[in-house]
Amino acid sequence: MFQNTTDLAAMAEALSRSTDYRVLRRLVPRPTSLPIQGQETKVGILLDTETTGLDHHKDEIIELGMVKFDYLADGRIVGVRDTFSAFNEPSEPIPREITALTGITDDMVAGHRIDEMAVAAFVDGAVIAIAHNAGFDRRFAERYWPVFEGMAWGCSATEVDWRKHGFAGAQLAYLLHGAGFFHQAHRAVDDCHALLEILDCTLPTTGAPALAVLLDTARRKTVRIWAEQSPFELKDSLKRRGYRWSDGTDGRPKSWYVDVDESTVDDELAFLKAEIYLRDVEPRLQTLTAFTRFSGRI
Repeated sequence: MFQNTTDLAAMAEALSRSTDYRVLRRLVPRPTSLPIQGQETKVGILLDTETTGLDHHKDEIIELGMVKFDYLADGRIVGVRDTFSAFNEPSEPIPREITALTGITDDMVAGHRIDEMAVAAFVDGAVIAIAHNAGFDRRFAERYWPVFEGMAWGCSATEVDWRKHGFAGAQLAYLLHGAGFFHQAHRAVDDCHALLEILDCTLPTTGAPALAVLLDTARRKTVRIWAEQSPFELKDSLKRRGYRWSDGTDGRPKSWYVDVDESTVDDELAFLKAEIYLRDVEPRLQTLTAFTRFSGRI
């Protein structure tokens, strides 16, 4: 005998009150709605791409998903304006491992092109684009659609310290489960709907939505410090410190680098002087904002 939805909801509610069980509910995308009148809201875009690989120079987008939403000054999401989902046929067959991961086949994308004007029209009015790995998605998006080049960007994976706020990690599935949902992963617009609920989740540590933390972090300036010509034998010390390696592509230095808050620049320079160079140094510094951070040109 099948249970009706009322019975199932009651069972789920009873289980959720027990410390011995945890209930995950299927994520149902929010319906679109008109902007709320009488409240001062801003517009954001959640964006996700599926691609043929990880190299934004040569690999290609095969799917773009976006959710356009309204939020208040306190970071609370109050409505979904619209959604965007489209396939793009790449110049070569989709690799098997990508089809296995995403479920997207050559037949599904055959003959499809993502219209640049449609993307620009959808993005119009948004003050920020947010992706769950902005360092990946922004580089692909800018390559295809110039409208994203001048936008502010935020990264929901790196600009919220999820472990500090009680989550098991920053992977989208972990966060969604922590918020009490499950969904169809690795499809672009579905991941955007999942991210919407995660960012609207109230953090137990702050009592505010996760979006508020992300926006606060994104607004802050950071400084990129390049440890050029650092001794090779000290690379492990730099890695432990959080430095990453740039291979010199895109005109960037071939060097280790780290992004730090403006307030900790002097501490980082002191570390380089005492532990890496053993002398006074004046490394290359770059100030980053939401408009330049995560771009492939920085």
